[in-house]
Amino acid sequence: MMAAAGVGLAGVGLAGAGLPGAAHAQRPVAGRPDLFVGTGGHGHTFPGATMPFGMVQLSPDTDNTRWDACSGYHRSDGSIMGFSHTHLSGTGIGDMLDVLVVPTRGALQLVPGPLSDPDKGYRQRFSDEQAEPGYYRVRLESGVLAELTATERTGWHRYTFPKGEGHVLVDFAHMILDVWDKGVLLDEASLHLDEDGLLTGSRRVHRWAKGRRIHFAMRLSRTPDRVQFFSDDRPATNGVQGERLKVAFFFDDAGEAPLLIKTGISAVDVAGAKAALAAEAPGWNFDATATAARRVWAKELDAVQVAGGSDAQRTIMASAFYHCSMGPTSFTDRDGRYIGLDRQVHTLPAGEKAFSAYSLWDTYRAFHPLMTLVRPGHAALLTRDLVRQTAESPYGPPSWPLQGVETGTMIGWHAVPVLAEACRKGIKADYAAAWPNIRRRAFDRDFKDQDNSLGRGWYMDLGYVPADKVFESVSRTQEYAYDDWAAAVIAEAAGASADAAALRARSRNWRHVIDASIGFARPRFADRTWWKDYDPIELGHMPKPWWRDYTEANGWQATFLNQHDSYGLIAHMGGDAKFVAKLDALFAAPSTLPKNAPPDISGLVGQYAHGNEPDQHAAYLYAFAGAPWKTQAMVRRLCTEMYKDDPDGVIGNDDCGQTSAWFVLSSLGFYPVDPVSAVYVFGSPLFDAAKLTLGGGRRLRVRAIGNAPDRPYVQSVRWNGRPWTRNWIAHADLVQGGELEFTMGAAPSRFGVDPRDRPPSFGRAAA
Repeated sequence: MMAAAGVGLAGVGLAGAGLPGAAHAQRPVAGRPDLFVGTGGHGHTFPGATMPFGMVQLSPDTDNTRWDACSGYHRSDGSIMGFSHTHLSGTGIGDMLDVLVVPTRGALQLVPGPLSDPDKGYRQRFSDEQAEPGYYRVRLESGVLAELTATERTGWHRYTFPKGEGHVLVDFAHMILDVWDKGVLLDEASLHLDEDGLLTGSRRVHRWAKGRRIHFAMRLSRTPDRVQFFSDDRPATNGVQGERLKVAFFFDDAGEAPLLIKTGISAVDVAGAKAALAAEAPGWNFDATATAARRVWAKELDAVQVAGGSDAQRTIMASAFYHCSMGPTSFTDRDGRYIGLDRQVHTLPAGEKAFSAYSLWDTYRAFHPLMTLVRPGHAALLTRDLVRQTAESPYGPPSWPLQGVETGTMIGWHAVPVLAEACRKGIKADYAAAWPNIRRRAFDRDFKDQDNSLGRGWYMDLGYVPADKVFESVSRTQEYAYDDWAAAVIAEAAGASADAAALRARSRNWRHVIDASIGFARPRFADRTWWKDYDPIELGHMPKPWWRDYTEANGWQATFLNQHDSYGLIAHMGGDAKFVAKLDALFAAPSTLPKNAPPDISGLVGQYAHGNEPDQHAAYLYAFAGAPWKTQAMVRRLCTEMYKDDPDGVIGNDDCGQTSAWFVLSSLGFYPVDPVSAVYVFGSPLFDAAKLTLGGGRRLRVRAIGNAPDRPYVQSVRWNGRPWTRNWIAHADLVQGGELEFTMGAAPSRFGVDPRDRPPSFGRAAA
């Protein structure tokens, strides 16, 4: 068991290479993650018990009202409300927190009370908090020792009470709240206690995923002495229905023996929750369940091993990879049933799975590429699931699907880049089945719109989304263009070559919102004029704080949003020298933001914002302009400055593993600037050695000879023992396994400078 501070594991030495740092190189090993990394600051992660990509995330809830409580937990909070069974990791909007369990003593309290005054409700101060993958424990001020573990679809609690009376409250009205919530948030709720002691419940939630349903089945290891149901905090009877429901179980001697609780969940029906409970939690052996969870996690995290760096950096790496193992979350009952985006029940064949919580605007950039490398089988499951969701959704390719609901959050339809990347990387799926709805989204003006797809008609007619017609117009134009680039790949796979050609041509629409005369992404109006009083730090041209021309970005960051046509962007900006100078200016500009800037724009280096996704690839763009040493220096700086081994260790929202995935890939020495291209651009490896477990029993080893904090520059590269001059490598090469060896130095070299060795972009080489 590990406490809040993570510890990197040591290894044994490799043969020295006669260069600085080589004599101290170690055999790569899997580090130990610190589950509290990201639970402070704006990371929005949680420390509780879950399984890799599990349906249950059983974790403490410290708050359910403010933005930094999107995961239900913040490390700075001093009290715990209880332990609920579902959570989101790293998101910028909150939902879930289903089926809260509150073990305590004293008078029954039905409301949690304010965070500022824990004595006014059932909140409890806490101490001795510990967490590791698959297990969590904490000491509550009532004297109760709480321990949590999980299987894929069930949550396990073990509560050790002091001698004397105690009770457990199940708060089925608990959920994420904030100042924007209006109207009915819960309805169609019910609770029922069977004669054999099985508590079941269902409810519909109208929070972020409006209309999502959750069902549970819960069993206690001991028969309570009394049971009391509540509706709207008034006593009710068994079988109660309504909106705000709760039930309390009272024990005259709660400390007689540890009280175990196990809960199965389902999004389909109570029968699914009962089946999960029966199959995954048949007995009462909490320790055996926790041990099994630890073993699964140990195997899962063993896929990425590193050596070298500092103890803190190894902990950061292990914690980042752990956060890349939590979602998208399983959304399939044991019999293969799930709720589709058409709100209907579907059944999958054996071996297939459905998933929820796809933060696609974020995760298409690095998380999904990482999955294709280290978890290709899992990436294939996600790919086939997104094909199904695309075919089932009334809105076409998903944007941000959560619990069977298309939230329409963020802009674009970035399931398409994930599918296109998988297609280019040879992952088998029925891409043709997804093409009709992708085509409708791309070409049909009458296809259903949500906020993520506004302005498509203007985009088709003008080649851009006009800033005086639609908010976030500049970012929309650029991201719709990237989705066109990706959709062309699916069109080709479906045999629609003419559509593919049209989409590739239209994917260059990014040019229409980059004003070459000033070298910035600039709002443009329907009459084709530009915003006159342009300032690149501003978010919008209108005097309304909510009207923005960019999505979670400003003009500086949006200027480099283009991922797929780097050489087109370089030419549009005036060539290599001017482009490099503009990148230099991005990283050197004053870190000034307007008052209406969202908190998502964080982790600033100049005007580059590492805490948010739009320009997380920007440091790698130097490589396309013949200055790869600048990429190497900046990537090393970001790896060392933007991540820490403490709760405030993720510089912005982790966004379902995206910010963590950036660190995992970048610290290994390569990154997918354009995931659809299926190539990785070299950066600067942080660790002396790494070993990745790939599919089919293959291994990828990465070595950085002569690596040191003051030696971030790549001098040369060898691939499987042979000199490698290109400043990039294809996924098709890496996935075969082998050894990628960097030789590092204290000064820039000429490696990767030659145009013939620069990364390809837009399907073509630099020269």
